[in-house]
Amino acid sequence: MAKETKEAKAGKETKAEREEEIKYFVRVNNVDLDGTKSVQIALTALDGVGRTTARIISRLSQVDPHARIGSLPDPEIDRIRKTVENYSSLVPGWIKNRPYDVYTGEARHLFGTDVLTAKEDDINRMRKIRCYRGIRHETGQKVRGQRTKSTGRTGATVGVTRKKE
Repeated sequence: MAKETKEAKAGKETKAEREEEIKYFVRVNNVDLDGTKSVQIALTALDGVGRTTARIISRLSQVDPHARIGSLPDPEIDRIRKTVENYSSLVPGWIKNRPYDVYTGEARHLFGTDVLTAKEDDINRMRKIRCYRGIRHETGQKVRGQRTKSTGRTGATVGVTRKKE
């Protein structure tokens, strides 16, 4: 019985040591991820990665999606990094965030600042060709068919003013 308590204490010490060994910041794709969160939640901090994409990345890199990313050993974190770098070639075209790139004609998945740059380029292209959506973007109005009679108003006027009698 004394041996069991020593082993139990040893098990508790290793858990405490593991908590001390946690990396609070894990660098993936030039972004610091929160090491206290699970893999699938921490990966959503990357631009271009949602919950589904994070789950796919953890599956492709053969890492437990519910494990803390800060407590993972370095080889597993390296596998996650490699999976993020090669994600576009590992998944089918329909799951990528840019299924048809206008300039290259191929399906791509964008991460980080590339997402914002591509969005700005798309809006500028719509403005340049003077399509309906481009004109709405230029004038600062709603683009996707929302109602504008009572919402989306800009300016300093608040409420309804009565005419003076």
